Amino acid sequence: MFDRFSLPDVAAVSRRTMLAALAVGVVGLVVLLLLSQPWAALGLCGGLGIGMANFRLIQRSVIKVGKRAEANKRRPLATNTLGRMAVITAVSLGLLFIEPPLGFGLIGGMALFQMLLLANVTRSMLKMGLGAPATGAEADDEAVGVPDDGRAGS
Repeated sequence: MFDRFSLPDVAAVSRRTMLAALAVGVVGLVVLLLLSQPWAALGLCGGLGIGMANFRLIQRSVIKVGKRAEANKRRPLATNTLGRMAVITAVSLGLLFIEPPLGFGLIGGMALFQMLLLANVTRSMLKMGLGAPATGAEADDEAVGVPDDGRAGS
């Protein structure tokens, strides 16, 4: 299924995810500040930022490893990802123990970024349907599973 995911689709998913993360970050910042939770607000924005940075680093790693002539391309990706996740986890847990609202905000922001990414990937996959890229109202109907009953314009 992911083999049909083209480069323009990845760029669109990336762009939508980044814009959604920025919007959610601004809204979350305002809401948490209104609730007198400045550490949680800082953590939320930091977590969204870490999620964005991690996503960009993953994209760069995939491109870099894809250009290599080696037969085993999974090992460098796995090593990079494992190292990056170990650092992110250590920082998150450290902040959670030092200043709990900051740590929880950070973890929540990273989780929120992953949910936004998943929602955007799912949206693109549903729009693609079973093959060719879908467009227009027919694409919207196919994406939500509306059957074609033969009646036009109803």
